[in-house]
Amino acid sequence: MSASRTVTDILLVGAGPTGLYGAYCAGFRGLSTVVVDALPEPGGQIAALYPEKEIRDVAGIPGVQGRDFVTALLSQAAGYGPRYLLGRQAVALEHSPAGCPRVTLADGHVIDAGAVVLTAGIGTFTPRALPAGEEFLGRGLSYFVPDPAAHTGHDVLVVGGGDSALDWALTLGPIARSVTLVHRRSTFRAHAASVTAVTEGGARIITDAEVEALVGNGAVREAHVRVRGETGTRVLRADSVVAALGFVGSLGPLASWGLELRRRSVVVDSRMRTSLDRVYAAGDITEYEGKVRLMSVGFGEVATAVNNAAVALDPGLSLFPGHSTESPRHSPGSPGRTTDPPGRPARTT
Repeated sequence: MSASRTVTDILLVGAGPTGLYGAYCAGFRGLSTVVVDALPEPGGQIAALYPEKEIRDVAGIPGVQGRDFVTALLSQAAGYGPRYLLGRQAVALEHSPAGCPRVTLADGHVIDAGAVVLTAGIGTFTPRALPAGEEFLGRGLSYFVPDPAAHTGHDVLVVGGGDSALDWALTLGPIARSVTLVHRRSTFRAHAASVTAVTEGGARIITDAEVEALVGNGAVREAHVRVRGETGTRVLRADSVVAALGFVGSLGPLASWGLELRRRSVVVDSRMRTSLDRVYAAGDITEYEGKVRLMSVGFGEVATAVNNAAVALDPGLSLFPGHSTESPRHSPGSPGRTTDPPGRPARTT
C-alpha cells in the first residue's frame, strides 16, 4: 500500500514557539501550512519540560506561564488553519523533479512542500546527568519540574548556574520549606537580575561547589556538597534535588540531509536560507555570525524565513507582508487566504 501524501506551501519542522509563530506568519501570507514535530504535543521544550515555569523574556509580556504562552501561540495561528502532524519525526529530505522539497516522516508519510522551514530548536534533547546520585532519579532527583506543587514544603536543592536553575529557585522559593542553590563556579551564566532576585528571595547560594553524593533510604534525604578550599563536605538536608545542568541536543536525522552544519547547528544567511534550495531555518537550530539564542530572536528569524520563502514561491509578491492591523481577523479553523496562494493547498491522499 502506498504511503499517504500531503501537499503544502510551507512545512515547518518543529512545533516549539518559533515554529508556532512561523505557522502564524505563513498563514498571514495566505500560505497553506503543515507543522511536524516528533513530540506528541506542540510547544517544544516549554511544553515537554517546564510548562509551569514563568517566561519573562518575551517583548511586551512581563511574565507568562509556559503552558499559557504555548496556548496563546496556538490561538494566534489557529485562524489560518495550520495542520499539525505531532508525534511524527521527519527523517528524510529530497527534492522533487520540480525542485521542491519532499520530506518523509518515520511512518512513511510524505510531504511535498513549496518550502521547508526548520524550527527544531536544539533537536532531540536529553538532560545532562548529575554525576552523583543518578540512582535517585524519580525518587527525589529530577532534571526538570513539570509540577512545582510537588515540591511544596520540601527542602529543595537546585544544582546549576544557568537561567533554568535560577528560574527554578525563584519558582520554588515561595512554596518550598527552603531552597539552596549549588553552582560549581563563582560566576553565573544566568541573567544578573535573576541572581539578585534569588538572593533577595532568601535562597541560600553555595558557589565553587559540587554535589558529591546523594544519600537516603529509598528517597533522597541529604546531599553531600564539597566546596572548593574546604576540608570535608557539607551535609545539606534535601527532600528534592533539581539538577538544571542543561541539555544535550542532537539534530538526529536532520544531520544526514546534506545541510551545511557548524557546531551541530544549521548555517543560514541573512534571509534564513540554508545551503539547500528552498530550505530555511530559524530559532536555536541556526548558526551565523553574531547569533543570539533567545526566543525573541527566533521569532524575528522565522518571520524573515517565511516571508523570503513566500517570495521564492511567487517572485511577484512583496517581501514585506503588510501589517496585521490591515488584515481581517480570522476565526479558528477558517481559511487563511485572502489572495490566490503562491503554492498548492494542503491535501492528503
